[in-house]
Amino acid sequence: MSIQPGTHTLGPENAKLLIRTARTGGAAKAGHDLVIEVRSWNATVQAGAEPGDTQMQLSADSRSLHVLEGTGGIKPLGGKDRDSIRQTIDDDVLKGCAIEFHSTSVTPGGDGGLRVAGELDLFSKRGPISFDLRSGDDGRLTGSAVVKQTEFGIKPYSALFGALKVADEVTVEIEGTVPSS
Repeated sequence: MSIQPGTHTLGPENAKLLIRTARTGGAAKAGHDLVIEVRSWNATVQAGAEPGDTQMQLSADSRSLHVLEGTGGIKPLGGKDRDSIRQTIDDDVLKGCAIEFHSTSVTPGGDGGLRVAGELDLFSKRGPISFDLRSGDDGRLTGSAVVKQTEFGIKPYSALFGALKVADEVTVEIEGTVPSS
């Protein structure tokens, strides 16, 4: 991986931050797997000459989540459904909490990428998280991390007396472009 040394900023204007959820439970067929876009966030990559000299941080506003799509389910996900899901996330799941990530180490990873380890602050809890980050020769940067909601004190959404649930693990994906060396 070759990110040009320097400070690079990512946000909604030049990158995407997505959350992917899955459904579980006896009534899982009734629900939808969701793709949710974070619309208010920023990330800074302070790239050094060596991976170990690189630091990363990200801040996101949990109230800026927007449901892009829902797959599966008994019926298609409509606009009112999307609005209802967003409101449920705001009122019952994340409750407007701050979301922060700060890297503690960046090391060379497999396939020429980077292995990023750090601390995630979510729902007033801090915990370790790590993920792989890849960059192409064109500077395209992609990565994903799995977040287990219950490890951060979040009760995954459920309905129908618990027969339909959002899976505890959600996947957070980032895709953007930074200058490459």
